[in-house]
Amino acid sequence: MNSRSSVTEKALAARPLYTPEQRERRDASPWTLVQGILAPVQFLIFGVSLYLVLNYLRTGAYHDAAVWSVVAKTMALYTIMITGAIWEKVVFGKYLFADSFFWEDVFSMLVIALHTAYLVALFTGSLTDRELMFLALAAYFTYVINAGQFIWKLRMARLEAPPAKPGAGDQTVAA
Repeated sequence: MNSRSSVTEKALAARPLYTPEQRERRDASPWTLVQGILAPVQFLIFGVSLYLVLNYLRTGAYHDAAVWSVVAKTMALYTIMITGAIWEKVVFGKYLFADSFFWEDVFSMLVIALHTAYLVALFTGSLTDRELMFLALAAYFTYVINAGQFIWKLRMARLEAPPAKPGAGDQTVAA
């Protein structure tokens, strides 16, 4: 590794996830709450759907429930991606690929591509039922990685949060 790439890596590692202005916009944006609600809802849909897909592959039971659960998961994904792009525009000034979330957004494109491929295959009948379920599992595998990327960034954001101001959060009762 040359010294130039080492310096670049150190600079990237030292760069905060948010500037103070971006942090203010993030905290003031209603899209932050929307993302905070949609993420666990999508994960819950994912969990139920994963169970149904694996159950179908194992037993052959509940085919329609498995198929449509993946459709529901894909719709949840599209919703969180659209609202996330709006959030990114509000906070960072661009709809996707802001420096702080560049690689998460790149990987999100793979997640969306696989989920969309599932819908295309479902509605064109281009895959067998089992192949369709394996495509869903591939999409889910990438989703889990991507969710992990975002959870890591959430943790990083919390760790770099500025310390609370003295007296902040103190509750004084007037007598």
